[in-house]
Amino acid sequence: MISRIIDLHSHSKYSRACSKELVLPNIARACEIRGIDIMVTSDFTHPGWFEHIRSELTEDTEGVYRLTHHNSTTRFIIGTEIASIKKHGDRTRRVHLLVFAPHIESAQKFNHMLEERGFNLKADGRPILGLTSKQILELMLECDPRMKLIPAHAWTPWFGIFGSKGGYDSLTDAFEDLTPYVRAIETGLSSDPLMNWRWSHLDDITLISSSDAHSLQKLGREANILSFDSESEITYDEIMRIIETGDRRKFERTLEFYPEEGKYHYDGHRECGFFCAPEETKKRRGICPICKKQVTIGVEYRIHECADRTVEEAKKIAHERNRIPYTSIVPLPEIIADVYHVGVASKKVKTAYENLIAQIGNEFHILLRASHEEIKSASDERIAYAVDRVRKGDIYVRPGYDGEFGVVKVFHEGESRGFGTQTSLHIE
Repeated sequence: MISRIIDLHSHSKYSRACSKELVLPNIARACEIRGIDIMVTSDFTHPGWFEHIRSELTEDTEGVYRLTHHNSTTRFIIGTEIASIKKHGDRTRRVHLLVFAPHIESAQKFNHMLEERGFNLKADGRPILGLTSKQILELMLECDPRMKLIPAHAWTPWFGIFGSKGGYDSLTDAFEDLTPYVRAIETGLSSDPLMNWRWSHLDDITLISSSDAHSLQKLGREANILSFDSESEITYDEIMRIIETGDRRKFERTLEFYPEEGKYHYDGHRECGFFCAPEETKKRRGICPICKKQVTIGVEYRIHECADRTVEEAKKIAHERNRIPYTSIVPLPEIIADVYHVGVASKKVKTAYENLIAQIGNEFHILLRASHEEIKSASDERIAYAVDRVRKGDIYVRPGYDGEFGVVKVFHEGESRGFGTQTSLHIE
């Protein structure tokens, strides 16, 4: 079996608030360093980016592309994110959707169908369409039945399919008779599989994880590990089949952000610097104690609203039903920065990171498989020790809320950057 790490959600330089460095050759190189084998092209609806895709990529296996002019191991599949904003039922729904096409020609046809309906695809790499989620799916199936739709970051307040601000209470509410075509959701940075396992509505839905990267540095912060019997089997259809069926022989696991680090995990009000757990939100009736306005309801609260299982029940059922497992990770630069007690963009972190990559291999190999001795010999004992702690979930977390990212640290404030005494994850 051949394992491949796949990231199915990112953006290009044409998306709002995204790095200008996000062009395909740069993305491919960053994937090699990080250890991502297959990357989504992103943003194929944007005319400028579509031409970049067409000029830079050549089909390798069916529906999987490689760089034409560069010798890179990175492969790409055709996919993008679309914003659906449209009144449906009793209120306006705001939902982000991941859309995948089996080849460049299907993507081009889909773009033409959108243009014919008067949508402005030049404004942003992630276009806003005045169509419901179901209408977008209908259009995709009309364009090419092999196109696939996966709701993005399903629980985020404003643009998650189940979000508290503009989402739905079930997939059926959103897609109605087309619900059987939606076989997976993206859990998003602020939730992990265990949180999703608490809701029986998702029992037959595959959970995927992706980076939603807006810069090269964020590629692969979440990802999926799929297995294939041979190189020739690594095709668009097989990737989508594994995901849609949740094939446990071939879907090895997901790689997860600690959900507390996601910027919508807890409830809160960023302007006031206030955040709290769902239990406290209920006691306060959703009111910020500082400004007396409504707090933004986060992902954990929303999942708690929908859940019909306890955490322990979810764990038991996941074990009994052999759910796709997951591993929580912290990016290597963040680990190094914490060890040295410096900024993640500092020269000291950059030097240590580059040395580790040069001597051991890509970042995922270091985070998941490299031995303590390997890491120690390429850096120092403190970094090896910190990686071990992350693997054990022996970390400190301050949850994110209302658009403010959380903080994940290996060490407490004041704790020695070496051999501390902490023995388990601590949430402030």
